[in-house]
Amino acid sequence: MTIWQRFPSVTAGLAKAGSLIAFLRGLAGGGQPTDPRATIAFTIGLIALSAKMAKSDGVVTRDEVEAFSRLMHVPQDETDRVRQVFDLAKQDVAGYDAYARQIAELLDGDRAMLLQVLEGLFVVAAADGVLHEREENYLRSVSDILGIGGSDFRYVRALFVRDAGNPYEILGLSPTASDADIKARHRKLVIQYHPDKLSGLGEGTELVCAATRKVAAINAAFDTLRKERGF
Repeated sequence: MTIWQRFPSVTAGLAKAGSLIAFLRGLAGGGQPTDPRATIAFTIGLIALSAKMAKSDGVVTRDEVEAFSRLMHVPQDETDRVRQVFDLAKQDVAGYDAYARQIAELLDGDRAMLLQVLEGLFVVAAADGVLHEREENYLRSVSDILGIGGSDFRYVRALFVRDAGNPYEILGLSPTASDADIKARHRKLVIQYHPDKLSGLGEGTELVCAATRKVAAINAAFDTLRKERGF
């Protein structure tokens, strides 16, 4: 049974609990699949964080809702149930920290997965073309709860926000890095984030687009350092 096929029980559970947070805590008590992303608790937590992020600037835009739907790969016949959870969570920002802590607990320090969560939230935040100050503050707070360091946050932010990015931060390197370190890091990141890799794994269009932006930012940062250093 897929995670979406279990959503009828989610809807009933929400009605009984009367609270999304209470329901999420109840789900966390049972046995978990090997991949925490396959749990209802993780899915609801990500839905809630996305909804509350969209609400953080005071207005939930259609672009943000559509970006969220693409990000979550929601089957057409489950859209209404998922929307119920999203609409319940987007009423206000209150309680977002409980969902962030739940996801942090489920992912148990897995840096790659935690960064995927942050990147997914940035996909929603950047959907309307503007990163509001309150959205950025929200994302920074969630990032702190997830245990994502400041350097990693700035790296992810630079992939979605088109401002004067530091090429060293984009590549995740110190300015003292050697030319060889920069070349090796560039090769590693391009392989890691190449859109074709995600396409082969069947990831959604939105994440493939995000990966394309990542590789473009990575290549631009590398070109800047290559020209500056003359290698």
